[in-house]
Amino acid sequence: MPENTPANGTTPVDFWFDPLCPWAWMTSRWMLEVEKVRDVEVRWHVMSLAVLNEDRLDELPEEYRDMLENQAWGPVRVVIAAQQLHGDAVVGPLYTALGTRFHNNGEGPTPEAVAAALKDVGLPAELAEYADSDRYDTELRASHREGIEKVGQDVGTPVIAVPGPDGEQIAFFGPVVTPAPKGEEAAKLWDGTLLVASVPGFYEIKRTRTQGPVFD
Repeated sequence: MPENTPANGTTPVDFWFDPLCPWAWMTSRWMLEVEKVRDVEVRWHVMSLAVLNEDRLDELPEEYRDMLENQAWGPVRVVIAAQQLHGDAVVGPLYTALGTRFHNNGEGPTPEAVAAALKDVGLPAELAEYADSDRYDTELRASHREGIEKVGQDVGTPVIAVPGPDGEQIAFFGPVVTPAPKGEEAAKLWDGTLLVASVPGFYEIKRTRTQGPVFD
C-alpha cells in the first residue's frame, strides 16, 4: 500500500473495515462527510473480525461466537476477491452497497444481500461464490494484519491511518459515533480526532454508549 500523498494533493486516509460491523459503518459514513469538508481522500481496506477473534473464540459470548463463525467470513471474502480481481477502486462502492443493505435496510449479512450488493455496483454475480472460498484468505489476512498492527490487537474495526508530520502514519481505532456527523460537525470531529491522536502517548477517550447505531 503506498504511503505517499495522492497526485491531486489531498491527504490520504486509510480506512480498515469489516462490513459486518455497524459501528465501523457509522464511522465510514462520517468519513465520506469529511471528504466533503476537508482535503482528504479515503482509501478503503478490509480487516476481519473473524480473523481478529479466531484465537479467543472460547472466551466470547455464544451469540457473538456464532456470528463470527457463521456470518463474518463471507462478506470480507467477497470484498477481498472483488479487490483482487477488479482493483482497489471497487472496494469503497462495494462496501457502501453492502453496508446499506446490511445495516440501513436491515437485510443483514445474508447471501441474498451480498448478491444484491454486487449487482448494485455492477460487479459479476459469481463473486458471491467467494463467500465460501478461502482462495484469497492470504490476501485478506495480509490486509487485516496491515491495519491491526498499526494499533494493536485489543481494538476492533474501524482502523484509520493518516500521514503524520514526521512521515510516519498516525493510526487509531474509531472514532465510535452515532449518528454520523455531517457538515461542520463532521469537520470538527475530524480535526479533534487528529489533534488528540497526534499527541505521543495518547491512547484512549471513552464513555458508555447510551444508544445503538442510528442509520440515516
